[in-house]
Amino acid sequence: MSDEELIISLNGPVYPLLVKPSAGGGGKGMRVVGSPEELPAALAAARREARAAFGDDTLLIERYITRPRHIEIQVLADTHGTVTHLGERECSLQRRHQKIIEEAPSPLLDEERREAMGGAAVEAARSVGYTGAGTVEFIVPGDSPAEFYFMEMNTRLQVEHPVTELVYGLDLVEWQLRVAAGERLTVTRPAQPAGHAVEARVYAEDPARGFLPTGGTVLALREPASEGVRVDSGLAEGMTVTSAYDPMLAKVAAWGPDRATALRRLDAALADTAVLGVTTNVAFLRTLLADPDVQAGRLDTTLAERVADRLTPPATGASSASPASTTRAADAQLDEVLAAAALARLLAREPAAGVVDPWDIPDGWRVGGQAWTKFRFAAGPGAGGSGTVAEVRVRGLASAGAEVAVGGHDPVAARAEFVAAAPSGGLTAAGPGLPGAARPGSRPGGADLLVTYGGRVLRFAFATDGATIWLGRGGHAWALTEEEAAPVRGGRAAGGDGIVRSPMPGTVLAVQVAPGDTVSAGQAVAVVEAMKMEHTVTAPVAGTVAEVAARAGQQVAMDARLAVIEPKINDDGSVGTP
Repeated sequence: MSDEELIISLNGPVYPLLVKPSAGGGGKGMRVVGSPEELPAALAAARREARAAFGDDTLLIERYITRPRHIEIQVLADTHGTVTHLGERECSLQRRHQKIIEEAPSPLLDEERREAMGGAAVEAARSVGYTGAGTVEFIVPGDSPAEFYFMEMNTRLQVEHPVTELVYGLDLVEWQLRVAAGERLTVTRPAQPAGHAVEARVYAEDPARGFLPTGGTVLALREPASEGVRVDSGLAEGMTVTSAYDPMLAKVAAWGPDRATALRRLDAALADTAVLGVTTNVAFLRTLLADPDVQAGRLDTTLAERVADRLTPPATGASSASPASTTRAADAQLDEVLAAAALARLLAREPAAGVVDPWDIPDGWRVGGQAWTKFRFAAGPGAGGSGTVAEVRVRGLASAGAEVAVGGHDPVAARAEFVAAAPSGGLTAAGPGLPGAARPGSRPGGADLLVTYGGRVLRFAFATDGATIWLGRGGHAWALTEEEAAPVRGGRAAGGDGIVRSPMPGTVLAVQVAPGDTVSAGQAVAVVEAMKMEHTVTAPVAGTVAEVAARAGQQVAMDARLAVIEPKINDDGSVGTP
């Protein structure tokens, strides 16, 4: 059906509604439409994304249920007429209609509801003669859990199948192969699942930028290996993550005898995860797991995005503290990270062998007393916000003991050393001392950075990429780029300079302005696509288009310049529309 035919076919007060491709999932091409005026543009955008992602722009329109829960049933069917189900998975924690945390069993369902949904899933599979492993997905209204609506069937194993394997003790891949070989199903589902399992998806994306895709080279990698934890990963140090594929990098799943234990083990596993060189969602996953609604099992498909909306970039990995305490904790954490980066820079300058010339020792020694060594770091995503620049001063020898002053704060006693990469659990440890031999001044190479700062001992995963230092700890990752000192210049504040930048690496699909055009703040300038998802880039200020640097079909990097707008200067000297 054409767009016009779809619009005409709608009868009655059907809004809000959901537009989605018929040929695929993963949230690609899905649009929530709140009014008739929004529908034509939503259909056009959904068709473009569906065609790019699946080669088929056929669309479906269905009722949109506010704050629904997404619950799916795992089915297995053989070629001899046997069809069974292996319980449910709760998949309500999503962003952009794509799952990020899944669990089994659902905290919502009792045995009666489980059997009702399971029975419906079995009948759906039997009615089409389905064989193999598959998933029947349902939407459950949060305010009426006794009701459930068929959404779709995925005729394959799902990303989240490990949580079913963990609670039922089965290998679904094995059974899929055995069914394909013609064997009969001998699977008997236990009356109750054994314990609880929760899985988190590690994505190459930036929650602080609306979950836009990221990319880069994996400089250092730490993955957990602790009790009850399973990691399915496609990562390796040195590999390049591009926007040509889905952003999922790994899956971290945890089992426990109860839900609370599984959640706690998953949080600890994510704290032991570090992917340096690529911005990921790991810190956000920890924040989401700590949310009171998640802990209580009060889930819906918009909860994750509501949690993300409450966060500011410095607090992306913080727990559910009050705003004031969260800000203080984030500031203290950032001070520690900046101090660590400065100490690492000095530590790398220390001679590796015996010292011949005392002037080779970078301790700031002078006849009149030790001098301060100054560093300026621009903090990348997750470290105070892109573009934030902080000055750090160090006095003394990093490996033997120094003073570090971050910004305008008082000096703090500190020291640092490179040590062998931490085993599981090492990146969360902090206290008065840590075990393990260290060689002061040793060069990093698959190493961690051990920092003593203000009486605390902190261990960071460590990597460098030119002028940029990457540090990882507790699920966070910080990119700090050393900048040369520059004079302070007057002028417009950041965000008012009129430069339109790409918010993610990708392909320019369309450029919607030309040099000389007059634009308003928020007007569409270009459309950039990454991983089959479109993002409209808008003008940061009102003014006149002075330059268009991008063209349709061009590959662009994150923060690449797309256009330049000469801002409109008002009579009072302010920028843009008054």
